[in-house]
Amino acid sequence: MTRIDDLYARIAEADRPEVFITQRPQSQVAAEYAESLAAGGPLAGMVLAVKDNVDVSGVPTTAACPGYAYTPDTDAPAVAALRAAGAVVIGKTNLDQFATGLVGTRSPHGAVRDSRRLDRISGGSSSGSAVAVALGFADIAIGTDTAGSGRVPAALQGIVGIKPTVGVVSTSGVVP
Repeated sequence: MTRIDDLYARIAEADRPEVFITQRPQSQVAAEYAESLAAGGPLAGMVLAVKDNVDVSGVPTTAACPGYAYTPDTDAPAVAALRAAGAVVIGKTNLDQFATGLVGTRSPHGAVRDSRRLDRISGGSSSGSAVAVALGFADIAIGTDTAGSGRVPAALQGIVGIKPTVGVVSTSGVVP
């Protein structure tokens, strides 16, 4: 069993359908993973989850609003940089709709539950990204953070969330 097979089995076994809005096909992720390992790079073999308000080429961006959905032709610069360093995108994670919440419960795709205590909130709006990493579905994740939307769910899940200085990471390809 490959690492990607193991991740997809872990996701299926966990039965946490609220974490991802879109998962990329396992065969595509496995192929990119193998290419990443062969090519090397500082993030070679790292599996990346991306909040569904950040563009990933060929994967729908919905901001947790099905009526808003579009499929971008290019990656957001943040995604492109991580992919160029060797990271492989597994899918797009759930969020408080349009990133307007701090508890992770405002999504038509379901409330993202805490990784350890299913009766608790996960924090939001980058709830799916934080829980995906905390549950081991991804090594790293992209979230967004205007007023704690990335750091709060990370803290509640026992992981680290970082908010870069304004202007360091491009917000192009991110739903405003």
